[in-house]
Amino acid sequence: MGVFEVYGHGGDLRTAAERFGVERKQWLDFSANINPLGPPAKLLSRLQNELTQIIHYPDPGQRDLRQALAIKLGIDPEWLLIGNGAAECMALAVQAIAPKTVGVFYPCFSEYVTLAEQFGARVTGCCGSEPEYKPGPDERNALIANVDLLFIGHPNNPTGLIYSEHELIEMAERTEQCGTYLAVDEAFLDFVAPEKMTTLLPRLNRYPHVIILRSLTKMFAIPGLRLGYAIAQPDVIERMKQKQVTWSVNQLALAAGEECLSQDDYVEKTRELIDRERAFLRDCIEQRLGWQVCPGEANFLLVRLPDTHTAAELQQSLGKKGILIRSCAMYPGLTEQHFRIAVRAREENERLLQALEQEQAKGGRAT
Repeated sequence: MGVFEVYGHGGDLRTAAERFGVERKQWLDFSANINPLGPPAKLLSRLQNELTQIIHYPDPGQRDLRQALAIKLGIDPEWLLIGNGAAECMALAVQAIAPKTVGVFYPCFSEYVTLAEQFGARVTGCCGSEPEYKPGPDERNALIANVDLLFIGHPNNPTGLIYSEHELIEMAERTEQCGTYLAVDEAFLDFVAPEKMTTLLPRLNRYPHVIILRSLTKMFAIPGLRLGYAIAQPDVIERMKQKQVTWSVNQLALAAGEECLSQDDYVEKTRELIDRERAFLRDCIEQRLGWQVCPGEANFLLVRLPDTHTAAELQQSLGKKGILIRSCAMYPGLTEQHFRIAVRAREENERLLQALEQEQAKGGRAT
C-alpha cells in the first residue's frame, strides 16, 4: 500500500483506523488541535440535563446564547451571529459578501480556499518566507487592493503565528480604504497568552468591513457539537443571517455555549498548560532532534524535518504506532518536510517525543 497521508482536516481517526487497523479510541491524536483537558465537567453535566429538551426545536434566533455572549464580549447582540461551527460563519460571510476574488496569505487554513471556490470566487494569494511565513506590509497592501474579501488566520493555521496590534490595524485601515472585506479567523485566539493576545474587537465600530470569526469547539473540546460565532457591524451580520439555514445550531450546542461562557477558571488552566507544554515540545524538538519549529503562539506547532525525510513518511511510521500527526505537504507555501502537531498533556507529549527520537534513530523512513 502507498504512503498514508490525510489531505483533508486533522482528526480523521476513522480513515487512520481503517488504514492501520488501530481502533479509534486507541489513537494518540496530535493531528487535531483540541484542548487536551477535554470538556469541562460542568459542561458534560449540563448536556446530560439538556437531553430532555431535544424534543423541542432550538431557538432559531439563539437569543439566550447571543445575549450571554454579548454581555461577555461587551457588545450589543445585533453585532453577533451564532453558527454551526466557525466554518459555517466563514461560509455565511462569503455568501453575504459574494466576492468575485478572495485573498489569502499562504500557508493558511484550507477551508478559506475551499469555501471561496465552492461559492464561485477566484482565489489569489501571496506567501511569506521562513521563519514567520508572513507577507510584508507592501505585499499585504497590494493583495488587499486587488481582492473583495481577505481571510487571515490569527493565530494562523498551520503556523500558529499571530499579528501585532499595529499589523491588524494597518490591514483594517487598508481594507476600509479599498472597500475590501477583512475576515479575521480567531478560532485559536483563546489559547494565546493574555499578554500576547491582540484583536480588532475593541475597535470594530471603526471598521465596517471587518468580520471576526471565533470558535468555541477548540478551547472547550466539543468539535462534535459544532459551535462558533461571527462579530461584525449589524448590517453585515444581518446580511449573513439572511443566508443562514433556520435551526442550523442545535439545542445541545446552544446549551453548551451558555455553559462555556462561565468556565473562566478552566480557560485559565488551559492557557497555563498550553503555554508550558508548547515551550516544552518546542525546546525538545529543537534541542534533542535538531528540527526547525515555527515560533507559533497557538495550541499546535509547525515542524520542519531535514530535507532527507518527508512528513508523509513520518506520518506513516507513527501511524503504525497509533500516533497521528498532520502532514502539511499539501499547504501552498510549505514543503514535503512540514508537519503539524497539537500541544497535549506532558505524558502524551513525552510519548510523541520518544516516538520521534526512535524515527530519527532509524532514519525517519517508513518501514
